Amino acid sequence: MLSYPRAAVPAVGALLALTLAACGSQLDPDTVAQVNGTTVGANGQVVTGDGTVAGPDGSVPGASGDTGGSTTTDGGSSASGAAGGGDAPKGTGDNSATGGTEAASCAGFKNQTGITGDTITIGNSSDVSGPVPGLFEASQDAVRAYVAYYNATSSLCDHKLQLKTYDSRTDAAADQQAYTKACDEVFAMVGSMSAFDSGGAATAQSCGLPDIRSASVTFDRQDCTTCYGAQSTVATEFQNAVPDFVKKNHPDAAAHAAMLYINAGAASENAKTQVAAMENRGMNFDYVKGIDISEFNYSPYVQEMKDKGIEYVQMIGASAQFVRLADAMQQQGFKPEVFMLDPTAYTSEFVQNGGDAVEGTTLFINFTPFEEAASNKELQLYLSWLQQVKPGAEPSFFGLFSWSAARLFVEQATALGGKLTRPSLLAGIAKVDNWTANGLHSPQHVGPRHTGECWRFIQLQKGKWVPIGGTRYQCSGTTSS
Repeated sequence: MLSYPRAAVPAVGALLALTLAACGSQLDPDTVAQVNGTTVGANGQVVTGDGTVAGPDGSVPGASGDTGGSTTTDGGSSASGAAGGGDAPKGTGDNSATGGTEAASCAGFKNQTGITGDTITIGNSSDVSGPVPGLFEASQDAVRAYVAYYNATSSLCDHKLQLKTYDSRTDAAADQQAYTKACDEVFAMVGSMSAFDSGGAATAQSCGLPDIRSASVTFDRQDCTTCYGAQSTVATEFQNAVPDFVKKNHPDAAAHAAMLYINAGAASENAKTQVAAMENRGMNFDYVKGIDISEFNYSPYVQEMKDKGIEYVQMIGASAQFVRLADAMQQQGFKPEVFMLDPTAYTSEFVQNGGDAVEGTTLFINFTPFEEAASNKELQLYLSWLQQVKPGAEPSFFGLFSWSAARLFVEQATALGGKLTRPSLLAGIAKVDNWTANGLHSPQHVGPRHTGECWRFIQLQKGKWVPIGGTRYQCSGTTSS
């Protein structure tokens, strides 16, 4: 991977390490774009570095459809985005842009860093460029979508939201540079997602910058006192729901398990943490093996698992490695009872590239899958407003948690009203527990900073993800390493 994080979130960080590991060594800052950021104005429009505004194209909130103009590559919005939302739904009650939060008095509302006459500027720093282009662009798109939703329906003490975006470029130094700028340019950072998020951790803390992230990946970011994740993952904790599900539904497989991981970044540490946690819950691992990132022949590992009578296979890696393993198992006629992966496999790439070889794959997830949007109003909002600001954009579970982070910011800010300051916002976030963003995902321990214990399972059947074991989350605590 580039310069590897020491450890990372079990279900998230390994993907980051591994996806990037295949792409080369440390980024040369001279070969990538500067962290200059772009700004989405109070009406949702993109403001370029020279202050000009991209025009509407008729497909974004409030655009009339006959105003001409164009949309920037960052995704634009109309110059009248605060006035309406086209065909996008506007939730009510808990699903409204303010979450039904009772607005506090605006008395005492003051201008401060990121807050001026009629705007509250928030920021987002995510990996957009770098060795894996667009790695976490979905997180930035999700916050842009929420800003458009909010501005189309609401305001806080006569202030609209403005989003300033930064590109952390899959590089710790770029993350640090982005947060150095953000300290002086925005009120808070919202929904950020970076593979090497250690870079800006100390910077955010030193300037007291609230950083409500999609998730914190490295130990440094998890230790940052002003940084919180809407997905409250902690590297040293693993959810008991996974081993409990396997033991209950596949007892023979639970007794003959294998863990494979890519020898890159935090994957080795995560694998050991997960194996120890699952063995503490009664599973038995007969085979634990690391695979070099440069290895393309997985046949020897499949043969070893066949020889050992393995019936449960889990892997920590990225989509390409998951598919490679599935192909090798299919070619050698090895069909374990369970092939279990984490939420990072929930992508169209995995399904399309894996084909028949990945049929029957099981995922453990902590969010409402997109296939169930019809029964989840908050998910409908995320998906609809994403298409408003960036037609054709593909949602992701990273983006889903960034939308959640934006909602969390708005609800906390609304409750504070005229008392809104960086310290008061941080004090409010620290008290947030069992956060679900209106059922968008399982309860997250944002303030207490613990991994959420509630997970559910989906399986790929005929190319479609379907629930197994019901649609309710299974909550049975976590095990710490």
